[in-house]
Amino acid sequence: MWYVLNAIFDLVTQGCKWRDLPSDFPAWQTVYRYFRNWRFDGTWLVIHDRLHSWTRVAVGRDESPFEAILDSQSVPTDTMVHEEVGFDGAKKVKGRKRHMTVDTLGLVLRVLVTAASIPEREGGQQVLEKVKQMGQKVSRLYLVWVDGGYSGNPFVQWAMDTLHLVILVLLRPEQAKGFVLQKKRWVVERTFCWLNWYRRLSKDYEHLPENSEVIVYIAMIQLMVRRLA
Repeated sequence: MWYVLNAIFDLVTQGCKWRDLPSDFPAWQTVYRYFRNWRFDGTWLVIHDRLHSWTRVAVGRDESPFEAILDSQSVPTDTMVHEEVGFDGAKKVKGRKRHMTVDTLGLVLRVLVTAASIPEREGGQQVLEKVKQMGQKVSRLYLVWVDGGYSGNPFVQWAMDTLHLVILVLLRPEQAKGFVLQKKRWVVERTFCWLNWYRRLSKDYEHLPENSEVIVYIAMIQLMVRRLA
């Protein structure tokens, strides 16, 4: 089992194909079967959520955050990927969009992968519903920081009425030029940078968006294990 886990971690870090896993690991079919089965039965989420709680407690935080940051990242897909692929007109990217919620430490709560053509508010609604399904692990969560892409009464009102969350929109100053550091919002941008360390996430190579979500969780598992080691 130790070698199976190391093989999966190596694939996510190095970005190789399943069939190109080094020969000192178990057969790629065996490694992929574990990866796939653990996605189906929720094992990856259980590991991720347990490590998330431990990492927060290790730095003196409560297990449940009371603030979160929501944003999306559009990434191109591999040539052979056809399912759930769209075009993000704002960012001029053909591929998929990662709708991501993180706590104030930058640790992922939940991620949703859709076609890049899905609007921020639609994807944001779905990923916040997934966050709320975490139950007691987010019992203190009440405030979500977002950018202007999520502004508008339908989304903001829905979050308050349905999920009892306050959506706080931070807009970029109109006269500002170049990069502008925005309160709390920079945290999720840093998380996107962390994910760039993992070559399997440099593009979306997965045929299924559900597999793409699992790859993000595995990358965060590696990051949190290093912090706790």
